[in-house]
Amino acid sequence: MRLGRTALLVLVAMFAGAPGAIAHDRDDDDPLVIGHRGAPGYMPDHTLPGYALAAKMGADYIEPDLVATKDGYLIARHEPNITTTTDVASHPEFASRRTTKNVDGIDETGWFASDFTLKEIKTLRAIQPLVFRPQGFNGEFEIPTLEEVIALAKRKGVGIYPETKHPTFHQRLGLALEGRLVNALKKAGWNKKSSPVFIQSFEQSNLKQLNRMTDVRLVQLVDAADVRPDGSLEYYAPWDRPYDWTVSGDPKLLARTFGFFATDAGLAEIKTYADGIGPWKRYIVSTAAVDINGDGTVGDENGDLAVNEGDRKLLPPTTLIQRAHRKGLLIHTWTFRDEDRYLAYDYRGKQLAEYRQFFKLGIDGVFSDFTGTASLARWLYG
Repeated sequence: MRLGRTALLVLVAMFAGAPGAIAHDRDDDDPLVIGHRGAPGYMPDHTLPGYALAAKMGADYIEPDLVATKDGYLIARHEPNITTTTDVASHPEFASRRTTKNVDGIDETGWFASDFTLKEIKTLRAIQPLVFRPQGFNGEFEIPTLEEVIALAKRKGVGIYPETKHPTFHQRLGLALEGRLVNALKKAGWNKKSSPVFIQSFEQSNLKQLNRMTDVRLVQLVDAADVRPDGSLEYYAPWDRPYDWTVSGDPKLLARTFGFFATDAGLAEIKTYADGIGPWKRYIVSTAAVDINGDGTVGDENGDLAVNEGDRKLLPPTTLIQRAHRKGLLIHTWTFRDEDRYLAYDYRGKQLAEYRQFFKLGIDGVFSDFTGTASLARWLYG
């Protein structure tokens, strides 16, 4: 889908008056809507206009993923490798910066934020990394700093939900994220339990350190590598466990996967240092690859000539939400998207149906690439 500038402005105008855009007039027990990377369903990830659009469409929080520049500034990028989310490859002056680095045990080739000063980063522009999403805003928006995101959030009346990306990677570079993030929040006056801030991370030692440094709420992210045909979760590097466990040398941690966090013992452990759990949604409702259309094979069940999530059948929900709540933990899940390729067969293109199911299950918050859809669903079903 290619969405032109005029079409996007019309869309914004529609949502400005839509029920879902009654952004922050929500009951305390309504689930949160979190703008995942801003509003990447409409424009490039992690840009100030994208965050502003998410707020306009009803997000309660906006999510800046944080990586560090060479001179120690925190910027909003999905990964340390900025190759696919910026136009750096089109800058001949930076051609020699292309390199290979090991990120969480995997060699990656490209351009990395840690090899650029903030001044150099500001010469780059954001691009949409997914070819099936609107490309019309590529090259128009700067890469924002954390301070710029906080300032925008304050203007728009929303909170922030930063993720510390690859803390071990940054620590090894001498660019540790924790102190820089805590200092920025303190400077902004957002360093209390009641502040409109959640900090999330896939690594555990990072969150334990932050728990000693700040009073803001913390969330343990929980990943997996894939879903097997039977709906069980699969674990392989680098999505098998928190990377700090992998490098710890601790036999107990090396024997675990992310799946430990979804057990009662794992939830109890999270409660000692964090306020919530942020699992991939397949921990809550998984899917299976089965012969849905009755043609005797398992594959393209919906007839769109592709095999993806749209060909998988929903399985009964797990008890993770209820068990997290019994431990006194919030539970926020990710990621909700409008495209059919991300929607299980049972939803059959009805984006609101997925939100409705999770809201009825008692989820406390959802990360969405399409905050307008999420806000409308909450207004209808939250």
